[in-house]
Amino acid sequence: MTENEIKEEIKKCVNLVKSQKPLAPSITNTVTVNFVANAQIAAGGSAAMVYLPDEGEFVSEIGAAVYINAGTMFPVYEESLPRTAKRLFELKKNWVLDPVGIGIGSLRTKILSYMKDFPPSIVRGNASEVIALAKLWGLKLENSSMGPKGVDTVDSVKDAENAAMLLANYINEKRAGLGAAVAVSGVEDLITDGKTLVYSKGGSHFMEKITGSGCSLGGVCAVYAGLSSPFIAALTASQLYNLAGKRAESKVNAPASFQQAFLDEIYLANAQDISENPFVIKK
Repeated sequence: MTENEIKEEIKKCVNLVKSQKPLAPSITNTVTVNFVANAQIAAGGSAAMVYLPDEGEFVSEIGAAVYINAGTMFPVYEESLPRTAKRLFELKKNWVLDPVGIGIGSLRTKILSYMKDFPPSIVRGNASEVIALAKLWGLKLENSSMGPKGVDTVDSVKDAENAAMLLANYINEKRAGLGAAVAVSGVEDLITDGKTLVYSKGGSHFMEKITGSGCSLGGVCAVYAGLSSPFIAALTASQLYNLAGKRAESKVNAPASFQQAFLDEIYLANAQDISENPFVIKK
């Protein structure tokens, strides 16, 4: 796709979401559940937060797309997350996986390993999380990493290019060509469908000083994935966040006020402005 074609697809995606308000249910971590829901609604979608196994399967049926975040593990997630992922895979629905905390504890490792056979259409994480997931799924990487430090990255976005492309290609093959994307968050965000790499620019240093900027981005990816391809959905969400972050930072000087201004800017951003946020295509 050319730059102009991508911009047109972004505008189409944003306008569809604002007009149709797709339901994008989430199983997300308890630290950020409120922020995720508010961001999804501000972007134009509809939110529903669930936790139980049968609820996960139910929202897989009725949701346009679903967001699963592996943070703050509870014993019930040993059943909820695999059953939800399997049902979404069977239904050929778009869904987003955020492998928060990958490498912490046996339960999280077991669940994320299981998802290799029922993969999401979009993986969203920081560089170390994306690299760690590719390693967990047995993909052959050109570089190595010690893995994330808790939930924080120790790798740069550029370090994750190879892992992101391998993951996207694996997912697309496993999902029989339905499309796939990997979004790597950092100073500049990387989004790839396995062939094309796009770097989305902007954002704010305040994003590192509030809880949930990454988690809520995953939730917004699901909102857009309800009505668009995985690649365009992930790119549109990243473009929106980088635009809203940049605009919010220009109006505040501290993290708490930034979070409020950031949600406002997500709501206020229009399709044209989101598409025109700076990005670079690297093939």
